[in-house]
Amino acid sequence: MARSIHLKKQNMIRTIILITTGTIAALFAFAYWYVFVEGAPQLDAPAAEVQLPDGLRFQLQSFNSQAMGTQRQYGVILPPGYAQHLDRRYPVIFLLHGGHDDARAYADKYGIVPLLDQLYHSDKLPPSIVITPDGNDDRGSSPLFDPQYFDGENGKVGTLIGSELVQVVKSRYRTMESPQFWAIGGISSGGWGALNIGLRHLNHFSVMFSHSGYFTDNSGAQNSPQTFIGQLPPQQLQQVRIYLDAGRNDTDFVASTQQFHQRLNQLDIPNEFNIFPGGHGLSGADIGWNYFHKHLNDSLTYVGEQFKQRMQN
Repeated sequence: MARSIHLKKQNMIRTIILITTGTIAALFAFAYWYVFVEGAPQLDAPAAEVQLPDGLRFQLQSFNSQAMGTQRQYGVILPPGYAQHLDRRYPVIFLLHGGHDDARAYADKYGIVPLLDQLYHSDKLPPSIVITPDGNDDRGSSPLFDPQYFDGENGKVGTLIGSELVQVVKSRYRTMESPQFWAIGGISSGGWGALNIGLRHLNHFSVMFSHSGYFTDNSGAQNSPQTFIGQLPPQQLQQVRIYLDAGRNDTDFVASTQQFHQRLNQLDIPNEFNIFPGGHGLSGADIGWNYFHKHLNDSLTYVGEQFKQRMQN
């Protein structure tokens, strides 16, 4: 009898161990799929409409890149009335994605098309040509690392976006020529990339913005806007205007952004800096893609203010 009870206990323990092991394995398998296959998509992302009734829509285009030695993609959202007003030229906005994203991210994840529609109808942003480059380097897109927005061992992404794609856009679309009407911004690592590339190409961009980004890079001072901006001649920075924000949950990004804001003040560079609720994450009204969707309204309104002031001068 005692032996029978002992065997039953052993079988029960084995069953519990097998169930526990299976559950852990299933959780690991799900986690691997969710992060490495699906890219850890947000659980409650904002609505992403690719076309609105008035014709505003996202289009994916490609071009042959000498800088990267391959064909590259970018997204474009042409302003309302672009096909009708053939004598009109438009400001340009480059939007850089963060880690494990691509040229489609702003349309598919961040709901940029309906947001632009709202900004145009409320007159907060002049009709603009919006470009969403594929900023991934030769390593491709991965949740394990951020894209390298500079010319390095993994590809000349800085030249790709800051020079080559600029010339492609100028050749294909009716753009305003002056850098006063060109803006570049991004989210997370794309915010760092926007400042790193924008400050190196002041002949092309003068308005820049970052959402929960950073301003020092482990590749060194040469790719760290916090350091690099102080090496530029003051006369080159006269037209530069910068918008910054960071989510309160992202303590490291808040600290980095605040330090960069203080550096800009020391250099007398006009800028706006906000700390908002939320930040990176998977779920919540102020979290992840919802955070970026909400505060792209703020950065693009800032960009619109700069464009409109310059149009009046």
